[in-house]
Order: sequence, then C-alpha cells, then structure tokens
Amino acid sequence: MQNTSNVLMIRPVAFTYNAETAVNNSFQTAGNAEAAQEKALQEFDALVAKLRDNNIDVIVVNDTPVPHTPDSIFPNNWISFHENGTAILYPMYAENRRAERKQHVLDELNKKFKILNIIDLTGFETENIFLEGTGSMVLDRDNKIAYACISPRTNQKILEDFCKKMNYTACTFTAVDSNGLEIYHTNVMMCVADKYVVICLDSIKDENEHEYVKTIITNSGKKKISISPEQMNKFAGNMLQLKNKKDEKVLVMSKQAYYALNYGQISELEKFNKIIYVDLTSIETNGGGSARCMIAEIFN
Repeated sequence: MQNTSNVLMIRPVAFTYNAETAVNNSFQTAGNAEAAQEKALQEFDALVAKLRDNNIDVIVVNDTPVPHTPDSIFPNNWISFHENGTAILYPMYAENRRAERKQHVLDELNKKFKILNIIDLTGFETENIFLEGTGSMVLDRDNKIAYACISPRTNQKILEDFCKKMNYTACTFTAVDSNGLEIYHTNVMMCVADKYVVICLDSIKDENEHEYVKTIITNSGKKKISISPEQMNKFAGNMLQLKNKKDEKVLVMSKQAYYALNYGQISELEKFNKIIYVDLTSIETNGGGSARCMIAEIFN
C-alpha cells in the first residue's frame, strides 16, 4: 500500500537554523533565523489544519525543550513505519538530531497504533555512516523499491541492510544540485506516488545512472513527471501523496513548490489527486526541508 491516511507530525518548541546540518544541506539559508520558532509554529499549525480539513488523521506530538532538537519538525528522518507493525529507527548525520529519537513520541503513538517490532539501525552511527529514513530513501511501497541518491547522509551499506530486512530492492544513483554538490536527501529531488513519480532527472548527471533510474520507473508502471533543477530548488520534489479517510488521494506540498510548477505539471498531477499546499517559508529556509519532511506516514 503506497498511501496512508494516518500521519505523525512533531510540533516544534525550539525550531531554528541548525549549523550542524547546514554543512551538507544547500537548501538551508543562514541569516534568516529571526523569530524562526514563532513563524515555524504558525506554518506547522497551518499544515496540520489543512491536512485535517482534508480528512487526514494527524497525530501531533509536542517536542520537548530538553534535549534541544532544532530539527524535530522533520520526524521522517529518524523513524519510519511499515504495514506489519514495524518501526525502524535510523542513524543520523548531525549529533544534535540523534536526540530527536524521544521515547515519549513512541509512547504517544502506541496509544493508538501498536508498534509490534522495532528495527534499530542507529548502531551504524558508531561507524560514522548514516541513512536518514524516508529523507534518504523514497519508497515505492507497492513495488518494494527504495530509491536513494548516495550522499554523506545516505550510505549504501545501511541501505542494503534496510533492503534485506524489509525485502526491498535498492535503486541507487548520484544526484547533484545546480552547484554540483551532492543532494543531501533523495526526497528533495523525487516523490513516488501510487501511479506516478515526480523527479528531477537533470540532477542525475551520469548518463548510465540517468537511464537506469528512468528504466526502473518505467518498469514499475508509474508515469514519470519531470521537474527542473530550478523547480527542485523551490522544493517541488518534496511532495507526499496521502489518502484521506474517504480513500481519496491528496498530494501535499508547500506554497513555494506549488507556484514553482507550471500549468502543465499541475494539470498532470491533478489527474491523479487533489493538490493541497501551505506557506512553509520559514521552515524551508532555516530547516532546508519542506512539507514531505514534516510528515511521517503511519502504516500499521
């Protein structure tokens, strides 16, 4: 099942620009952190309200002031959920992000959803290698494909371990931004939905890898919808398709991402699902992540 109507979101208490993640996240912008927490809270609440207005069941868990976790608003990097009641904990690049793995989050979830099995991959942090959840991997859950652009935050060894444990096949490649820097997370350059894939293929410079990824998408039976590097830079790849309680498909993105798309792309996407968006400017600027990063899907 590719989609769910149940999601986890973490309400921030101390959101701000994180220098530890900025070393390899070119989507972050320094110098825009004034009132970041207040602005992020408004943006967060607006997204929660928009999701709930569209019949998505959102479990909101409040972050805690201690330990200080400036990026807690992006839970999909440290945990993922799967249909057999499995939760996976992931090794994180930034030391101050590792503290996001807070027990009270799991305790809150367990009140409604039973976590029957936890796979803990965090031990790889001792080897200084990382795999940051569904930021590092974009999962085609129906076809059991894990798309991943290799980067300092996305390690091949851990990816293969994930695939072995979860019976996935890895589709790995290298993707770079407009400055030739490795893209830190796969989910900023592609989104896998039930019947289509949004992807910035221009970010995959190696010709063989470029064709390989196209072939995998084609063979999966999903339509390819291309976005440009300029659109990717406005988070047009950082989308997530959900379904609501009426089993209707909904594509979630930021206002910036929506307005980066052209008429043809929007028309194409609306053939498959309704599009919803909110302004996430402060979160995108300071955190270097957007709507998809804020949502951890719950499968149980």
